[in-house]
Amino acid sequence: MAAVEEEPERRAAAAEDAADEDADAGSGASLLPAGNRLSLDLHSGGCRRLLRLCARHAPLLLRVEFLQLSGHEDPRLLGAALAQVPRSLPQLRSLVLKGGQHWDALGTCRPGSLTTLPASLSGLTRLAHLDLSFNSLETLPACIPRLGRLAALLLSHNRLSELPEALGALSALTFLSVTHNCLRALPLALGALSALQRLDLSENRLDTLPPEVGGLSSLQELNLASNRLQSLPASLAGLRSLQILVLHSNLLVSVPAGLARLPLLARLDLRDNQLQEVPPELLDAPFVRLQGNPLGEALPAPPSPPGPPAAPGMPRLLLTSELDSFLVTPQGCSVTLACGVRLQFPAGATATSVTIRYRLWLPEPRLVPLGPHDSLLSGVLELQPHRLAFQQEVGLWLLFVPPRARRCREVVVRTLSGDSWSDLETRLEEEAPKRLWAHCQVPHFSWFLVVSRPVSNACLVPPEGALLWSSGHSGVKVTFPPGATEEPRQVRMQVVRMAGRELRALLGEPQAAVSPLLCLSQSGPPGFLRPVTVQLPLPPGVTGLSVDRARLHLLYRAPPAATWDDITAQVALELTHLYARFQVTHFSWYWLWYTTKTCVGGLARKAWERLRLHRVNLIALQRRRDPEQVLLQCLPRSKVDAALQRLLERYRGPEPSDTVEMFEGEKFFAAFERGIDVDADRPDCVQGRVCFVFYSHLKNLKEVSFYRGAVPEDVPPEAEAARQRKAPDAQWMATLPIKLPRLRRSEGPGPGPGAGLSLAPLNLGDAETGFLTQSNLLSLAGRLGPDWPAVALHLGLSYRELQRIRHEFRDDLDAQIRHMLFSWAERRAGQPGAVGSLVQALEQSERRDVADEVRAILELGRHKYQDGIRRTGLAPRDLAPPGPAASPSPEPAQA
Repeated sequence: MAAVEEEPERRAAAAEDAADEDADAGSGASLLPAGNRLSLDLHSGGCRRLLRLCARHAPLLLRVEFLQLSGHEDPRLLGAALAQVPRSLPQLRSLVLKGGQHWDALGTCRPGSLTTLPASLSGLTRLAHLDLSFNSLETLPACIPRLGRLAALLLSHNRLSELPEALGALSALTFLSVTHNCLRALPLALGALSALQRLDLSENRLDTLPPEVGGLSSLQELNLASNRLQSLPASLAGLRSLQILVLHSNLLVSVPAGLARLPLLARLDLRDNQLQEVPPELLDAPFVRLQGNPLGEALPAPPSPPGPPAAPGMPRLLLTSELDSFLVTPQGCSVTLACGVRLQFPAGATATSVTIRYRLWLPEPRLVPLGPHDSLLSGVLELQPHRLAFQQEVGLWLLFVPPRARRCREVVVRTLSGDSWSDLETRLEEEAPKRLWAHCQVPHFSWFLVVSRPVSNACLVPPEGALLWSSGHSGVKVTFPPGATEEPRQVRMQVVRMAGRELRALLGEPQAAVSPLLCLSQSGPPGFLRPVTVQLPLPPGVTGLSVDRARLHLLYRAPPAATWDDITAQVALELTHLYARFQVTHFSWYWLWYTTKTCVGGLARKAWERLRLHRVNLIALQRRRDPEQVLLQCLPRSKVDAALQRLLERYRGPEPSDTVEMFEGEKFFAAFERGIDVDADRPDCVQGRVCFVFYSHLKNLKEVSFYRGAVPEDVPPEAEAARQRKAPDAQWMATLPIKLPRLRRSEGPGPGPGAGLSLAPLNLGDAETGFLTQSNLLSLAGRLGPDWPAVALHLGLSYRELQRIRHEFRDDLDAQIRHMLFSWAERRAGQPGAVGSLVQALEQSERRDVADEVRAILELGRHKYQDGIRRTGLAPRDLAPPGPAASPSPEPAQA
C-alpha cells in the first residue's frame, strides 16, 4: 500500500525533470551496474535519478546488491525514492543512507534530513547491511525490526533517545552501532540478540544497564565509553565470549568481581571513572587500564593523566561530544572535554556560577598567527566568555602532535590577549609515548593553540643595562650598556640554524658558510638611546685569523619586507678568533654570510625561503567501494610510502605527484577539470576549487564528492592542484590522474576485448587446486578494470613494474591488465599454490566477486575433468595434470 501511495510523488518527480530528461540520459546510463560489480552509488541528485531508473524498469536493477543515497536529499523526494526500492531492487543486500557529507559556513558537519523510513522497506528480505549514520532520527523506524536477515545496523550520530523492544526480533544481527546519540536506557529485549558480536553504545547518556545484557552469548566487543554509568550488572560476568570491554569516561565506583573470570577477555578499559576499589585479580592484569581513578596506593605505577590531583570533593565532569558547555561553580571542578582538552578550575576561581562554552575551529590563516619559522601542532580551541578574569588561574592541558625535530625548538601555547597574540609559559607533560600535553595557567579565556617555535630567550632591560644570551647557541649574545633605555623594556631573541649542505647545494659553492640566523625584537620605542652590541659566531670553518673580509657579509632584514640588505659597509665589524661583534640601535634580523658570490641579498632571500619550505607530495585516491568519493591528501615527502601502504586496501591508486615545496600555513587549491564538478555548497569551495591550508604536522586531507558532466567517455579527467599566489596567474604545482568509473562499456565492431591477441597456451595451477586456462585468464582480465594495480601489488609485483606497464600501454587500460596478469601467470606456471595466490590477491583487493568466479571455474573444471576420467576408465593413480606433455583433458569452463 505504501508503494501505491508514493506513486504520485514518483510521477511528479519524473514530470518535473522531463525538461532535462534527454540531457541526463548519459548520466542515467552511467548509474547502471557495470559487469557483475552489482553496486549503485548515487549522491547529489541521486533520488531523482533513481526514480528515473525505476520508471524505465531497467533489468539490471534486479541484480543490484549495494545502494548508497545521500542523507541530504529533500525528505519527500527521498521517501518517494525509497518506496520504490523493494520492488525495483529485490536483491538489495546493503543500503547506505548516511548524512554528514555537507558542512556549514563555519565548517561544522551538517546532519542528514532523514527522520524515518517508509514501511515498505520491510519487504527487503535479503537486506543484511543498513547504515543510517549522521541523520536526524529521533525514533527507530518501524520497518527495521522486520528485516529478518539484517546483520549490521549503524545508527551513530543521530538523535535517538530510546530503542524499541521490537529490536529483539533481529535474530541475525551481529553488529549494532548506536554511538553519539541521546540514549538514556536500553530495551530489555536487547538481551535476545543471541547472534550479536559487536555492540557500540558509546557517547550516550546511559546511567544503568539492564541485567538482560548478560544474555548476549556471542558478544565479543562491548563499548560503553562516555556515558553516565555508576554501576554495572553482575550479569556481565556471563558474557563468556567477550574479548574487549570499554568503559572509560563514566562514573563507575566499582565493577563486578566476575569480570576477572571472563576466559577470553583481552582488554578492559576503565580509565577516567570514580573507582574506589577494583577486584585484586584486575589490579595486576596487563590488559586492564585504570588511569584517572581515585584508587590511591592500590594502583600500580602506570602513568597518570596530566595535571595535579583534584581536591577531595571537587566535582569531575566528562563531557560527551554533543555538549559544548558546562557550569563552573565557586567550588571549582575538573573538566575533560570530548576533544581531549582538560581544564582544572581551583576552588574560588569564580565568585559566582559561570557557564563555560567551548568550540574547536579548523586551523586557517586568519585564526593561526605563525611566525616565519613556527609550526602548528594543534587545532584552535575557543573558550568563552572571552576576557572573563578569574580570581585564580585556571589550568589548561592541550593535546598536540609531537614535532619531528626538537633541537633548538620549543613548544608553547599561544593565545589572543587583547588585540595581539602572546605565548604563555608552557610545561610539557607526557602521559604515554607520542602522547604529549602542553600545560599552562590562564587568567582569562580566549583562543588557544599549540605551536613549535625556535627557542626564545627574553629579559627585561632596565636603564642600568643587561646581558641577553641564547640558550640554543651560547655564542649569540646581546649587551645593553647603561643608559640604552630610559624605561624598562622587554627584549626577545630567537636563533635559527641552517644546514651547511643545503646552503652549498643552493649556491653551488663548496666553501660557502653562514652563521645562525638571529632575530631580535622588543617592546616600547623602536630604537635605543645608546648602541647595543650584538655578538654572532663566525660561519663554520671561518676564523678571525684566516678570514677574507671581502667574502664576509652582514645581512639585515626589516619585517615585513622579505628582502635582505648587505650592511657590511655601514657597520664596524670587530672580529675575534670565533666571533663577530657589531653595534646597532634598532632591532631586526641579522645574518653573517661567507661567500664569493655577489648580490648576496638575493641569495639570502632564497636561502631564507629554503629554511621555511617543506617538501611534500600530493596524492589523489578513490574509494574502492565508492569511486565517486576522492581523497586528496598533502603530506611530507618522508611520510608518503607509509601512507600509501596504509591506504592501499581502502583506496584505488594511489599515484603521488612530484615533490613540491610549501610554506607552513600556505593556502592552495585542488581544481577538477574536464567534466568533474565539485559540490559548490562546501564552505571550502572557492570558484569550483577546494581550498587547502598546509600545516606540516597536521593531517592535510579532504574528501571530495564529484559527479560527471556531459563529456565524452574517452576524455581522461584529471585533478589539478594549484598554489595560491599574489601574482595574477596561479602556479600549477602538480597534476594527479583520477580515473572515474566508465560510463558504459565501449562497443566496437570487433569481437570484444582481447580480439586479435596472440598469447601462448597457458595452464595455471595444479591437480589439487585446479587449473585456469588462457581463456579463463583473458575473461578475468576483462573484469578487473581500474582495480588491477591493487591486485598486482598483492600478487607481488613491484611498484616500479606497475609504472613500467602503465607507461608502455598508457593509452590502453585493457592491455595494461592483460600484460600484468599474463606476465605474472607465465612466471608462476608450474609452481604450486599459484591459483590460491590469485584468489587471495583478489580478496585482499576487495574483488571477492571475481575471486568467487575463479573458485566456480575451478570447481566446474574439476568436475568435468573427473567425469572425463571416469568415462575413460583411468584409475586415480594415473591422474596427471593437463599440460603440454599430458594427455588432452576436458578444458575447464571459461568465465
